[in-house]
Amino acid sequence: MTVHVTGDTDALLLRLARLRERVAELVAERGAGDPTASDPLRGLYLSEEGVRRLLEPSAEPYPSVFPDLEPAPEPEPEPDRETAVDGPLERLAGRLGLTELDTRILLIALAPELDRSYEQLYGYLNDDVSRRRATVGLALDLCGLPVHLSRARARFTPSAPLSALGLLTVEDPERPFLGRGLRVPDRLVAHLLGDDTMDAALVGHVRPLASPSAVAPAAPSSVEDGGFTARLAARLAAAPVTVHLREHREGDGLLRAGAALRAAGTRALHFTPPAAEDELSALLPRLLREARLRGCAVVVSPLPEKPGPLFRALTAADVSVLFAGPQPYDPQWCDRDPLVLDVPRPPAGAVEAWSAALDAGVDGPGFDLAATVAPYRLGGDRIERAARAAVDLAAFDGTEVTAAHLRLAARLQSASGLERHARRIRPDVGWGDLVLPDKPLAQLRELALRARHRDRVLGDWRLSAGGGRGRGVLGLFAGESGTGKTLSAEVVAAELGLDLYVVQLSSVVDKYVGETEKNLERIFTEADRTDAVLLFDEADAVFGKRSEVKDSHDKYANMESAYLLQRLESFDGIALLTTNLRANIDEAFTRRLDLVVDFPFPDTAQRLALWRHSLAAVPRADDTDPAAVARDFELAGGSIRSAVVTAAYAAAGRDGLVTTADLREGAEREYRKAGRLVPGEGNW
Repeated sequence: MTVHVTGDTDALLLRLARLRERVAELVAERGAGDPTASDPLRGLYLSEEGVRRLLEPSAEPYPSVFPDLEPAPEPEPEPDRETAVDGPLERLAGRLGLTELDTRILLIALAPELDRSYEQLYGYLNDDVSRRRATVGLALDLCGLPVHLSRARARFTPSAPLSALGLLTVEDPERPFLGRGLRVPDRLVAHLLGDDTMDAALVGHVRPLASPSAVAPAAPSSVEDGGFTARLAARLAAAPVTVHLREHREGDGLLRAGAALRAAGTRALHFTPPAAEDELSALLPRLLREARLRGCAVVVSPLPEKPGPLFRALTAADVSVLFAGPQPYDPQWCDRDPLVLDVPRPPAGAVEAWSAALDAGVDGPGFDLAATVAPYRLGGDRIERAARAAVDLAAFDGTEVTAAHLRLAARLQSASGLERHARRIRPDVGWGDLVLPDKPLAQLRELALRARHRDRVLGDWRLSAGGGRGRGVLGLFAGESGTGKTLSAEVVAAELGLDLYVVQLSSVVDKYVGETEKNLERIFTEADRTDAVLLFDEADAVFGKRSEVKDSHDKYANMESAYLLQRLESFDGIALLTTNLRANIDEAFTRRLDLVVDFPFPDTAQRLALWRHSLAAVPRADDTDPAAVARDFELAGGSIRSAVVTAAYAAAGRDGLVTTADLREGAEREYRKAGRLVPGEGNW
């Protein structure tokens, strides 16, 4: 009959009591024929009587050195059915597949950690009062096994289960094998006593994923991902498995892994590898031990630049490990290939996930949530984090959550390394700031519409051209300087609720061969994983026409153009190009663009509208009328704004109001800056 013990600690103490009985038997056996057994200094010196005893012939047969004559192994000790217990040690042994012999060895090594009296007992049995831990020889004696039995000695080798699983450390390699000490890690002792505090060395690199019972609003449904999550969950529930999830965007793999693990009812640890290789190699055994003690899987994300050591160290037969990263799998990473899967793209917007994260209820958040979140492709737990940030921002403003709060919070989650190569602009303009003819204005609105619905049209409706082409939105703004190209890009970004990154050509173009392409690749890669609008100002500098190869300069210039053509094909983000000379853009680039928006030079009516828009917030005299200035001076929008700024400074200098004369003076200065003749001044 099995005796069920109420507490886990009581179960361990009961096993220790049985071990004490075995220790008492061994002490009695040792003391029966040992004349120094009662000597209080036993173990500190070797007496003459003790030497004579050691020189006496052994009654035990000398072990055979021939393998074929080696005695058959003793049968492994069977548990006493009358007094069997079901404690934490037994549950751990069952979960890890430990034999009864391994379990008893572990208990022997564990005893001094739980009962101080075992230190003295082990010191006596080791014939050295300073050695208060179990040794290999003592463990074999307590288990009733011959110390020369090779199969018994093999339980203490590095490849044996106890050592390989990180449950037992065999110390003192300089000592003879039987005299080597046995140590149990402190983390294992704490676990067996019911303390599952994370290993201190893993803090900062490992955190538990949401428990299987938790509701994950960001988790995709099986309908959305074509059953990918359900199939992966079934595989995880069947047996431990190693999986490589190749993600298109950072966070997608972690999102799918978490959803599949929750569906499988499996807990998991999320491991973020450190950059230092020596620190990484020290953490990996502790990570696997932590996963085994908790009975959970491991999710590794993001992957380092060279993930081979991770794959080799974490490919374990008894722990499910899921690697998530954008790198394609390389067979050289490990000898045993994992299950390699491409992660489905998350649905654009994920309105249900946003609504659940905001706890919006049946009536919704009070604004068009679908239109607001459509441009964002946040993965992992970033939707929840963005929703919490939006709620905090609204609470700070003392209002309900608005679309502006949600956009700002989502932009914060999309912060990236693009600022190393581009200048970020937080859009603060709108459609009312644009003074354009109807046709280019309609094209700009269409560009924003394409950015919102590209995943539905190109993905769900399967209108992608194939061939590895991305789902990016590419537009070219062509027109003279000052006609509103950069401002229009900022308006499109504002409409989508995204930041605008203006690429600094000085940080891209490099005189050394191949460096320009590397710089551009960094920008495109970062833009692919960021919700932002990328603006190449004066794009003809890098997207110029290819020419006939007459020397090495032409060859390498054409190589840059060829690289850009290929990279634009696979781009997944939103990129806008501006140029003053459309004819300088290679036709091959033009074919790959979604829209080409021509910005015409403003006519008289548009110039007057631009003057009035620029003067909207400027204090001016009652008789100030820009109509005559708009008629007499053919200026683009950028020059008109500069002229208004000049007039405003003149008025501020005399502490007065802007007059028509100030506007005319500003317009004349713009003409002179451009080297044009000022009307009325004649031809000098």
